[in-house]
Amino acid sequence: MAVPIQSPAKREVRSVIGFLNTNVERPAEIHKQIVAVCDNVMNRQNVTQKCREFSEGRTDVNFEKKKGRPSLISDDFLQEMEGRISRNRRVTIRELNHIVPEVSKTTIHEAVTEKLGYTKLCARWVPKILTDDHKTKWIGSILDFLTCYAKEGDEILYCIVTGDETLALTTLRNPSNSHCNGAI
Repeated sequence: MAVPIQSPAKREVRSVIGFLNTNVERPAEIHKQIVAVCDNVMNRQNVTQKCREFSEGRTDVNFEKKKGRPSLISDDFLQEMEGRISRNRRVTIRELNHIVPEVSKTTIHEAVTEKLGYTKLCARWVPKILTDDHKTKWIGSILDFLTCYAKEGDEILYCIVTGDETLALTTLRNPSNSHCNGAI
């Protein structure tokens, strides 16, 4: 009995299948021999598929055909997707898939998020990078807050509205915080 091979390379297994297939062995017998020598590295269906490929004329054991959809999206499709997103921020991946139906939805999602730099926020696509206008508004808001803080001191901190409604209720219960009306 032969010593089992611990972890054979895929091309080695394909070579064995190709050799045994030329001897007109049945795929079930080839699978039994592979399992006896290499443990269960390939299931019976894959052995049958490889036998069929060799019978149809395949000779190269190193080349493995890629199946499925292409994983790359051209620059033209990227520009078209970006145009659709800028016209309708609520466009879905499924709708964008109609532009390039031969590419998977996962690949389109990766292209939109990684290559175009968008993220989904409240059912809208938003750019991840702040524009100059956003930065200017952000700095303006910070300066407004700092000006109010310089005038009011720590009392202005009680007027900040957050997602927690307890601060708003505290302000309503304590009318002495009248300086909070429209401060920020």
